[in-house]
Amino acid sequence: MPSATPIEQLAEKVDLLLVRHEELQRTNELLMQQLQSVTHERDALRQRLGTARARIDALLERLPDLRDLHDAA
Repeated sequence: MPSATPIEQLAEKVDLLLVRHEELQRTNELLMQQLQSVTHERDALRQRLGTARARIDALLERLPDLRDLHDAA
């Protein structure tokens, strides 16, 4: 079997590079989708945390001051 010519070798390498490029594009797209999903989840968790903090602060405001409790005793 005769060895491949330099043009044929170059063509094979170009074909491999094109396949690899397509794989990387698909991987990048999947990573972008995952990033978008995680970013959305993070934002939702931040919203829930803010809501929980506000509720806790409101409950703390309703509690009597500890000094008032000590003076009443």
